[in-house]
Amino acid sequence: MPLARMGGVGDAQGPDAWFQSLPIITRYWFGTSLAVTLAVNFQIIPILSVIYDWDSMVTKLQLWRLLSSFLYIGKFEFNTLIALMLLVQFSQRYEQMGPFNTGAGGGTADYCFMLMILMVTVLVTYPLMLMVAPIPPIFARNVIYGVLYVWSKRHPSSQANIWGIPIPAIYLPFAYVVFTVFLGGAYMDMLHGMAAGHLYYFLAEVVPQVQGRDVLQTPQFLLDRFGVGLYNEAQGAAAVAADVPRAGGIAPVGGQAQTTGGGGGHNWGGGRPLGRE
Repeated sequence: MPLARMGGVGDAQGPDAWFQSLPIITRYWFGTSLAVTLAVNFQIIPILSVIYDWDSMVTKLQLWRLLSSFLYIGKFEFNTLIALMLLVQFSQRYEQMGPFNTGAGGGTADYCFMLMILMVTVLVTYPLMLMVAPIPPIFARNVIYGVLYVWSKRHPSSQANIWGIPIPAIYLPFAYVVFTVFLGGAYMDMLHGMAAGHLYYFLAEVVPQVQGRDVLQTPQFLLDRFGVGLYNEAQGAAAVAADVPRAGGIAPVGGQAQTTGGGGGHNWGGGRPLGRE
């Protein structure tokens, strides 16, 4: 599968500065996923301790599995590297370019809320997916492709390219599925994540436009933690603007909302190839 360049890696500023430059949700998600994946592969943590196991959670109260099953990406192989690259690229872009606004002005709190919804959706629908095809009880790739799908719906006019082939962003998730099938890799977890992403998109964007009411609302504790708009770590959530319009607003770095057109797609112009700074 084609690799896109991960911005910042190998730059003069160094990996530590690059890591610290990532937005807060992406940084913690990537850091914990990398740590858990390395720990399992180096046999510091047994893999059977991190996978999703309902019986162990109920009878032994091993509740950490609710989180660890979303952090372990897989054994050392090419698909694991791809998943890490996609996590950084599209989590960072979605978090910084303005998530769907569910109450925090299209900011960090909205993105954190979306990840929570994707995780719950994946867990609830996992037994149903097992009736269709065997899916391993690790869900990192599911959520990663859920984020990729939602990003493609948020910015459908952006341009991407794979192996030099230009692809509109709206088709990018499906292109990765096709490449995975072509290479003989597992793809049901990808489809599972994309289905969860579509459900979120439908509730966050389609229902409010069609029925004129909001179904999803970012919880107050996330607003208290991250504020409205993109979280400013240097100044804290209190420094972020306190009032951003709900409908169609996104808050880039400065926290100022920009209105978007129908369907939630922001006009980002011609776009640029993925991975190109």
